[in-house]
Amino acid sequence: MSLRLGDTAPNFKAVTTIGEIDFYDYTEGSWVVLFSHPADYTPVCTTELGRTANLKAEFDKRNVKVLAVSVDPLDQHIGWINDINETQNCEVDFPLIADEDRKVSELYDMIHPNASATATVRSVFIIGPDRKIKLTLTYPASTGRNFIEIIRVIDSLQLTDNYSVATPADWKHGDDVIVVPAIPTEEIPSKFPKGHKVIKPYLRTTPQPNL
Repeated sequence: MSLRLGDTAPNFKAVTTIGEIDFYDYTEGSWVVLFSHPADYTPVCTTELGRTANLKAEFDKRNVKVLAVSVDPLDQHIGWINDINETQNCEVDFPLIADEDRKVSELYDMIHPNASATATVRSVFIIGPDRKIKLTLTYPASTGRNFIEIIRVIDSLQLTDNYSVATPADWKHGDDVIVVPAIPTEEIPSKFPKGHKVIKPYLRTTPQPNL
């Protein structure tokens, strides 16, 4: 099944490194990053999971739960976590799903046969508290993901969920944002009292409203 933006993220039950979980129960009320890695004991994946663990405080303050998926078995996951903690100077405490039957991988279309018939590609799903898929990314197995970009996207999604704004190219937390076209220019001062600029009638900016 191919999932698209705005689709409801499907629920599943899975065995993980923190015990058996129900995805909906575990992530209730949270934002979610669900991402797959092709195999345990591989170099790129080791750096990715270590980076994720070291960014725990950033994910926590954004109310984000992280889950990783691999088709490898649970005992292999547990052994690999020891290597990750040792080599990446971290403490992996988020669940790694042992998806031996590929149920989760197939549910989220993480196996692309032209890339590999058996291993997952580097998929990323950002899912909102409403269970809707907000972002999908797919990387080849050879390219490690940019987790600062993933956090940047979460910042943008959370901001635009709460205000009638969009974020421009290369936006980062603290930069000016774009007022959405649906708001007439004459209404901007009442909605965005920090001020605004009219660059073009369709391009209006304002300071980030939640700072």
